[in-house]
Amino acid sequence: MMGEDWIFLVLLGLTMALVSWSMDYASAKSLQAYKWMHGELKGNVALQYLAWVTYPMILIMFASLFCHLVSPQAIGSGIPELKTILRGVVLKEYLTLKAFVAKVIGLTAGLGSGMPVGKEGPFVHIASICAAVLSRFMSIFSGVYENPYGYTDILTVGCAVGVGCCFGTPLGGVLFSIEVTSTYFAVRNYWRGYFAATFSAFIFRVLSVWNKDAVTITALFKTNFRMDFPFDLQELPAFAVIGISCGFLGAFFVYLNRQVVLFMRRPTALTRFLTRHRLIYPGAVTLIIATLTFPPGFGQFMAGELMPRECINSLFDNFTWTKISGTSFPPGLGRSAAWLHPSVSVFVILLLFFIMKFWMSAVSTTMPIPSGAFMPVFILGAAFGRLVGEIMATLFPNGILFDGIVYRILPGGYAVIGAAAMTGAVTHTVSTAVICFELTGQISHILPMMVAVILANMVAQGLQPSLYDSIIQVKKLPYLPELALGHISKYNIFVEDIMVRRVKFLSSQSTFRELNHLLDNTSLKTIPLVDSKESMILLGSIERTELQAVFDWWLSPERRAFERGQSSPGQVFFSFSCDWLMQIKAWEEAELDKPVDMEQIRIDPSPFQLVERTSLNPTLSLQYISMSASRLTVTEGHRGLNSERGETPSPIRQLQGRQQESQEAPASIIRPFLPHSRQRPVGGGEQTRGGASEDRATGGLPRESVIFRSSRLV
Repeated sequence: MMGEDWIFLVLLGLTMALVSWSMDYASAKSLQAYKWMHGELKGNVALQYLAWVTYPMILIMFASLFCHLVSPQAIGSGIPELKTILRGVVLKEYLTLKAFVAKVIGLTAGLGSGMPVGKEGPFVHIASICAAVLSRFMSIFSGVYENPYGYTDILTVGCAVGVGCCFGTPLGGVLFSIEVTSTYFAVRNYWRGYFAATFSAFIFRVLSVWNKDAVTITALFKTNFRMDFPFDLQELPAFAVIGISCGFLGAFFVYLNRQVVLFMRRPTALTRFLTRHRLIYPGAVTLIIATLTFPPGFGQFMAGELMPRECINSLFDNFTWTKISGTSFPPGLGRSAAWLHPSVSVFVILLLFFIMKFWMSAVSTTMPIPSGAFMPVFILGAAFGRLVGEIMATLFPNGILFDGIVYRILPGGYAVIGAAAMTGAVTHTVSTAVICFELTGQISHILPMMVAVILANMVAQGLQPSLYDSIIQVKKLPYLPELALGHISKYNIFVEDIMVRRVKFLSSQSTFRELNHLLDNTSLKTIPLVDSKESMILLGSIERTELQAVFDWWLSPERRAFERGQSSPGQVFFSFSCDWLMQIKAWEEAELDKPVDMEQIRIDPSPFQLVERTSLNPTLSLQYISMSASRLTVTEGHRGLNSERGETPSPIRQLQGRQQESQEAPASIIRPFLPHSRQRPVGGGEQTRGGASEDRATGGLPRESVIFRSSRLV
């Protein structure tokens, strides 16, 4: 397995590096064509405006239409869905080759349009799809990759590669993927994630050098801050202000994004019209944003001519813009000149840029295209940090005196801290500090960066969920978040309070007719087995596939022929001529009333068990850790429940709602089960009943985790 791991990780890293570089190359060429078109039409403002708004509209509408036709699952970030899948829930069509193609092409078109959409979230989804497809290929050589446990590990590695390869940041990529997607992380995947992410990031940067985009392997947004004395301790209060402010701003960004999505989901005449005409909404949003950023128009007051990467590079530069006056710019200023206007203050331009890009980013991430929010929020944080840095440089024009030496303020350092704090507040992660350190190539501001990120998280987590959890709630994905430590009341809820009482079960005396009725009326993957309907002593649980195979064989033509001894063609023809269909019907009716031989069925005699006074917190923790456990058993209690895992975003509302739905169910008395059932395999028959099939795209992970009151049900 170790050798196969290396092969798989190398293939995954190499593939994703090629995909990431190809997407960056294509989107960069698209942006070059965009800027060239705008420059060539200089002198004719009308044609300039027409080209400025038409080009991104075509790309965005193409991305929306392509994803809608090929794979609607490619729309959006993809991280919320991956969080749900990694909790053991099956989401069909999210890890397929169609979704991969739609995501890559749609995201490339979106990035090439110049709109405020990010690459990080969708690329994590792309890497996970690639990992899933590669695992199917590797399963030809080893059955280990068909194991559901191994499949979850593979997706975890894919998430790490997606972030690491997206920005060339393997360290922060692995940490960020753990924070975003996992509640409990298997340490065995640590080296896999780091190896694949490092290899992928290395190849990604080598390709940039090969294409002469960089002289050597350097950081994506390289900075040149002084290392001997990058900041003074007296600046720490300013860094803390950035962190706290970014916490409030990040929470408001999540709130604004959610309100836009909820507005678009309301059943109004406008939303119904936009639903019928899917291209109008992304086209209108793009038209408004492109109009406001048009450089000869309002865009000249908010650096509208700069593309996303140009914004970051300019915000991180070493110049103090407030000290640059007039039209004579210092050498090396480059694209940062877009932030300087002869008649408008730098503070006004930065403030306008932040305000306008804030709502533009919140709205553009709701368009039906593959898009992430990490990079737009990163730019917002950098702009806010730069604004604070320029204010500090104005308040202390000669720098800060320390030990007889005056050190000048570095506004670019404030921009880096603001970028890390804002992204940390929106995503509820602290690894953004490591990502910023890797993106800039300097560790000089890592301490104030960590302080700002932690403060931003403290504020944001108390106000709003993370952006990904917010999307999960809006989409109503089957995902149970962890309980907050401060919610003491939730720890006073026990499993006996939240169980669903109406339990579907089999007894050792059940007939095939009862089995048929159970298979037709439940979609659970495992069915509880009790000793009898009177005693209700739990014997164990049976997989649905086992029961389906036994039922199919019991009424199969082969068994019918064997039972009646009809083995010759003459007897079969005679049977057919004597009302053959009526004979089959009568035979099946008689067979359905016979008891099921449980001795011939493979039974799990030891399902997961909980005592009735177990609180909600360890119950959910067990569910998170044991993703493949399809049934939890509560012992010594009164009632039973079979609760599908994660129907609603809030576990309390979900479980309390089910409690109310089953108030009048019969009670159960619990006794220890008798583990005397045999463990025999039963062959034959494929699973055909609705709701029982396993989605190959997620490795056959269980559809639900059922909490079941045992050992006695009445």
